[in-house]
Amino acid sequence: MNAGESLRKLRERKPLIHQITNYVVMNETANATLALGALPVMAHAREEVEEMVGFAGALVLNIGTLSPAWVDAMLAAGRTANERGVPVVLDPVGVGATRYRTETAKRILDEVDVAVLRGNAGEVATLVGVAAEMRGVESMGAGGDAADLARAAGRALGVVASVTGPVDHVSDGERVVAIANGDPMLASITGTGCMSSAITGCFLAVADSSFDGAVEALAAFGVAGEDAAVDAKGPGSFHVNLYDALAALGPATLDGRARVS
Repeated sequence: MNAGESLRKLRERKPLIHQITNYVVMNETANATLALGALPVMAHAREEVEEMVGFAGALVLNIGTLSPAWVDAMLAAGRTANERGVPVVLDPVGVGATRYRTETAKRILDEVDVAVLRGNAGEVATLVGVAAEMRGVESMGAGGDAADLARAAGRALGVVASVTGPVDHVSDGERVVAIANGDPMLASITGTGCMSSAITGCFLAVADSSFDGAVEALAAFGVAGEDAAVDAKGPGSFHVNLYDALAALGPATLDGRARVS
């Protein structure tokens, strides 16, 4: 892993990150992408997604807002990304809460070559058939060890599984690493999971591999969360601080602060 070097490349190249994401966090993920140093485009119209993804360094599919038109656009964008060698990140928001969400995520995984699946433990557990409790789009927990869950998802789904929680875990089905960066305040505001998916797309655009990019993204986002919490008085000031912390991340110091094992 070389998160600092990837961050340097990201800010130098400013890759376009095509995101098909939900309305609630569209502003959040766009701002996080910009603060980190990449360029977001939030295009979901079926008429333009294939053309747009051709300009992108990565494609992020976030199923937080679902309708048949959005699903068609995601599948079209994903297939075009595969044809053009653009890495795809899937955020299966709320999988397990409704049948439609679960079926949609599985359909995308079946029809699109997803590089990284970034979800919480409940979402990922649902996709690999492990018991999990979902309340709305929030994960209330999943049975078993998080490292084992990440490895099982990597193997069963043929992806790099990026499972976020108090300690994040990334696995390609064989290797498993834990990322211990972050702060509990990240769970106090809306959209931090979606931000981590967007930032994963940023790092995939410049990293040496999907596995490295997934690890580097979570380490960088975790470090930013730690910095944002230092002077935060509550969720509101933490929210503002988080954008500033992403913008202030230093490539020269990021690797030294990453707690990856």
